Amino acid sequence: MYAARTPPRLGTLVLLTGMSVLSLNMFLPSLSNMAVDFETDYSIVALAIAGYLGITGILMLIAGPMSDRFGRRPVLLGGVTIFTLASLVCVFTTDIWVFLAFRVCQGAIVSGWAISLACIRDQYPPQEAASKIGYVTMAMAVAPMLGPMFGGLLDEFFGWRANFVAYAALGVFAFVLCWIDLGETNTSPSETFSKQFRAYPELFRSRRFWGYAVCGATATGTFYVFLTGAPLVAVTLLGMSPAELGFYMGTITSGYMLGSFLSGRYAQRFQLTSMIISGRVVGNLGILISLLLFAVGNSHVVALFGPLVLVGLGNGLTMPSCNAGILSVRPSLAGSAAGLAGALAISFGAVLTTTTGLVVTEENGAYGLLFVMLACTATSLIASLYVLKLDRKEIKSVAPS
Repeated sequence: MYAARTPPRLGTLVLLTGMSVLSLNMFLPSLSNMAVDFETDYSIVALAIAGYLGITGILMLIAGPMSDRFGRRPVLLGGVTIFTLASLVCVFTTDIWVFLAFRVCQGAIVSGWAISLACIRDQYPPQEAASKIGYVTMAMAVAPMLGPMFGGLLDEFFGWRANFVAYAALGVFAFVLCWIDLGETNTSPSETFSKQFRAYPELFRSRRFWGYAVCGATATGTFYVFLTGAPLVAVTLLGMSPAELGFYMGTITSGYMLGSFLSGRYAQRFQLTSMIISGRVVGNLGILISLLLFAVGNSHVVALFGPLVLVGLGNGLTMPSCNAGILSVRPSLAGSAAGLAGALAISFGAVLTTTTGLVVTEENGAYGLLFVMLACTATSLIASLYVLKLDRKEIKSVAPS
């Protein structure tokens, strides 16, 4: 089997991106059964989620710079290998602490998301990269919807360990696919880590990078707020059943899929800031419509979930171009930029999840949820307008007098 020498196909990058999401949520329906099998408390088993999220933020900061130094291909192959071996240990262990340790090691697959974006930016200019990223990030919408459903079926018919057998099988398949299809795209790797780190201050001092990064983190944070607060509002205020809640929770994801598809189709035709700002306007509009409906006394399920489809649509329009902008600030540090921005988004999401749990109560209901979401979307809009201001200032500075 010959090693790939050509850039990866888009389908390979879609698989790697989807695996990074599936590794988080596919086995969630099995948590209760796992607690019984390991003879431990549910709260201990739930560390398989909290610990995983914590380690992925750290790994993003490591994997990105490593791919800038050693290349995208070896880091991805290494990450997939660690993920596969860790999955196998999780299949066979009977000790909860061994399971949790290797469950955390599965976080190595997060390199698939960050480095896939870097691979795209290595090959294409910013606007075309945004288009390609739009198609790739559709996997990040499909995987959360289908993953738990598939994982629940595996558990029902074969037991919870079948989820980790599936992870291991996916890991083997991804390794073979990367070996034959993922040629190196980083044609100018850093000569040494010290030389690479000396270039970091330029990235950290870049106001454009932080504008994009804050925009992306707060846009993604809106989704974390929704996931945390919507169940409380749905049950206490709207009296929804779990089945109904599960259906309506998917509405914001369907909007994200549509927005990502539109980004894939049209991002090449417009400036990055045009796509980003249009998405931010759409997202803010959705929340304002929902607030208006509740303000006039329309406390109905459609008043909450209907307009919030626009939040998902707005994020789908925004995030591909935002990610392309992050990777384009300093292309030689694309992997590092992707890792840093991803770690920022995860950390901010963790803070927002905690904040939402404290702010959204049975008393303030939908208003508490919607105002926290509005604070996020408004911040992301301000950040995108700041990037637009920097672009216009740069154009004026180079324009002939």
